Amino acid sequence: MSANGNGGVDCPDAKKCGEQDLQASSVTPGSMDVDSKPNAQSFRYSLNYPCIGRCIIINNKNFDRRTGMNQRNGTDMDAGNAMQVFKKLGYKVKVYNDQSIDQIQQVLSSAAGDDHGDSASFICVLLSHGDDGVFFGTDGPLELRSLTSLFRGDQCRSLVGKPKLFFIQACRGTDLDGGIETDSGPDYGTAKIPVEADFLYAYSTAPGYYSWRNTTSGSWFIQSLCEMVAKYAKELELQHILTRVNHKVAVEFVSATNDPGFDAKKQIPCIVSMLTKEMYFTP
Repeated sequence: MSANGNGGVDCPDAKKCGEQDLQASSVTPGSMDVDSKPNAQSFRYSLNYPCIGRCIIINNKNFDRRTGMNQRNGTDMDAGNAMQVFKKLGYKVKVYNDQSIDQIQQVLSSAAGDDHGDSASFICVLLSHGDDGVFFGTDGPLELRSLTSLFRGDQCRSLVGKPKLFFIQACRGTDLDGGIETDSGPDYGTAKIPVEADFLYAYSTAPGYYSWRNTTSGSWFIQSLCEMVAKYAKELELQHILTRVNHKVAVEFVSATNDPGFDAKKQIPCIVSMLTKEMYFTP
């Protein structure tokens, strides 16, 4: 949906929860002897590999007419900026434009099946329409988890213990954030690790909300991400960089449109981390 030609949102147009008791065999703090003091470097992902890693960008702009979804003008700017920023950091970047459901699954399945033994990390940038837990191919939706799970520790062995970073520009619902005025200023010790470990998901917006995109300069989130990574990659840890991304999107952007229902809206990215160490882009 576009706002007076000056912006857009990345949505289509149209639990159980419990805890398990620990068994007697579970390891508890203090139950194991430690012979050496942990090295501070062990809390930082190693970059001691021939390559920092691969970066795959899925850039969907044009959609099958039957989906009823609008063209995502401005997304090529996002893809170009992301390619430039991550390539400069040493990533081997490849952009895939206008990918169908089957093509997206094929691209990422192939990447997950590759040998990443010479890589320190993996990045995937996803640019499309979306909804709660859903990412859109050019011909329809697929579950986001079906894509990210391809890189789990039990599926992609050569990335075990390495950071897998997903940057996702897409709506996660149809809620709008009207904002609020404020008066205040601004190494693993065991043989096993969880298969879901070492992932980071940086979503452009909070669960349930629209994600805004300028049809000329690109999405608020990817604009901010690329600017902050370019500025701070040589000095800050990734989550500190992403905090700055959150701040920039939250403070510096607001929608402007003649449609009062979509005017003066705000956005906040959402970072979900299962990283077990600090991620730096430079040694």
